[in-house]
Amino acid sequence: MTFVAPAAEGGQYNPPDLMARSLSASQAIVYGGVTVGALDLADAGVFFYFRSGATPVAILHSIASGWVGPAVARDGGMTTAALGFVSHFLIAFIIVTIYFAASRVIPVLRTRPVVCGLAYGALAYFVMTYGVVPMSQARSGGPFVLPVFLNGLLIHVFGVGLPSAWFASAATRTQPLKPVAPEARGPRSPQPEA
Repeated sequence: MTFVAPAAEGGQYNPPDLMARSLSASQAIVYGGVTVGALDLADAGVFFYFRSGATPVAILHSIASGWVGPAVARDGGMTTAALGFVSHFLIAFIIVTIYFAASRVIPVLRTRPVVCGLAYGALAYFVMTYGVVPMSQARSGGPFVLPVFLNGLLIHVFGVGLPSAWFASAATRTQPLKPVAPEARGPRSPQPEA
């Protein structure tokens, strides 16, 4: 089967502008939250598997430990793993929603999504690592470990901040207007004389 791309005037193919479609606010938040949650969870699973052999369930237990403490999270089996999963995505949705809401008030967050997204990801990392986690029931990190720090910072910058900014920016795009040929507009009504 062969597909032939449609040609525009002059025989040139103009690819569709995939970025032209605007997302609604709820779509931006839902798609952004799912993307951020999935990227961050996948990174944690891969990084900590290779670093220390951690299983996906152990990763989810460590997230749930913020609510119930490390011992209860480990002993809770799949129930606390589910708590960790839901908690992780709840936090992802909150992070995306905060960026989206701020971008409605601060236009540069929408107009410069790459720079602002990178900065927001770094901010999210430091707030989560040095603000939220120490106030939770989870054990605080222990000694500084450069690979863990760098991985955490990089996934927040590229996997949390950038998608948050991209989806907020995508919610502001509008469909481009397509010119209509004069003959397709129909007959013109007479204009009143001035």
